[in-house]
Amino acid sequence: QVQLVESGGGLVQAGGSLRLSCAASGRTFSSYAMGWFRQAPGKEREFVAAISSSNGTKHYADSVQGRFTMSRDNAKNTVYLQMNSLKPEDTAVYSCASRRSVMITTDPKNYAYWGQGTQVTVSS
Repeated sequence: QVQLVESGGGLVQAGGSLRLSCAASGRTFSSYAMGWFRQAPGKEREFVAAISSSNGTKHYADSVQGRFTMSRDNAKNTVYLQMNSLKPEDTAVYSCASRRSVMITTDPKNYAYWGQGTQVTVSS
């Protein structure tokens, strides 16, 4: 029902910045809470950030608090993840996810729709 496509990943040196985008299909984007997750090789999928569907309430993982900023543009059906002060440990495939709820959650099992992911590599 919802298709998500991430973009903006790439190779960056430690301390640099990247801005990830997640474009969603459909015209009901504003009804969905959105989340960003990441998965490094050999590791479990990790929650990064989430934003509510309406009031813009956000939640971040402790590991990215103060460095990453999530936002959404409902007119463009797009959610963003601005990543600053990147560290090598941020290297992972970043995926966006959505669920039709005003509430946010850190549990990936609560998200119904997923993008294919975009690779972020941070060199030291």
